[in-house]
Amino acid sequence: MNGSPRITTMALESAGSREIADPVAAKRHPGRWLSGALIAGAVVAVIVSLYRNPALDHATIVRFLTADAIFSGLRNTVLLAIVSMVLGSVLGTVLALMRLSRNPVLRWSSFGYVTILRSVPLLVQILFWGNIALFYDRIDLVIPFSGEVLATWDTNALITPFVASVLALSLNEAAYMAEVVRAGVGSIDKGQHEAAAALGLNSVQTFRKVIGLQALRIIVPPAGSQFVTMLKMTSLVSVIAGGDLLTEAQNIAASNLRILELLVIASLWYLLITGLATIGQTVLERRLGRGVRKVLS
Repeated sequence: MNGSPRITTMALESAGSREIADPVAAKRHPGRWLSGALIAGAVVAVIVSLYRNPALDHATIVRFLTADAIFSGLRNTVLLAIVSMVLGSVLGTVLALMRLSRNPVLRWSSFGYVTILRSVPLLVQILFWGNIALFYDRIDLVIPFSGEVLATWDTNALITPFVASVLALSLNEAAYMAEVVRAGVGSIDKGQHEAAAALGLNSVQTFRKVIGLQALRIIVPPAGSQFVTMLKMTSLVSVIAGGDLLTEAQNIAASNLRILELLVIASLWYLLITGLATIGQTVLERRLGRGVRKVLS
């Protein structure tokens, strides 16, 4: 027994710098390689089949892929998504705070808004705002109680298809962001609220300096997914000619009757912008998660 440490040391020295085989790392997984190869083969087969399909005119795709009308629609799509997401996030945060308020009027108002907007399909909301002039042909700015009209606008001139698209997308997005923000704020431990109150912070200061910063790490991932979804949902405004990417692609297809090729062009651009948005979301999540990783390490 006394010589066992010496024997162990000699054995280690004789081993030198030889690597010790790791049975877990050395284990082979042929099933993974086989399934991966099958999936890759299926994807390649579909791509080749589509590429070689005689119904697809590659010259048309190359010609209109970077057309001015397509770029104009692409800019409008990105602008629609950003503006609607910002407005929806701001309104959604207000709705979330209303839902968390002790005031029953604010709570039930927020609950009613979220319930109604999430129950009505987005396409119906877009059609509603696109045809709002059927309800109100003019919009008047009136002094309360006196009835004096300060200004009046034609509804069709004021609420253009682009404005109607922003209204529909942002108001609908607010209902979903309200739930995202509410879940993020609700996940913070109640002790944080109590600590902020002990420091003499009011409700606004508590949310801005304590709760909001901690909830941001939880809110960002679903909010990023919502933005990626928003980029794709902008295609729905094509039903009211909202000037988006799909609208421009359909306009070109109506003139040259190359519907399939223009759909492929629109799909390629959607794939690019959603891919870039997903990368940006991943980078932002990693930056927000640095503090957590440092604490855990």
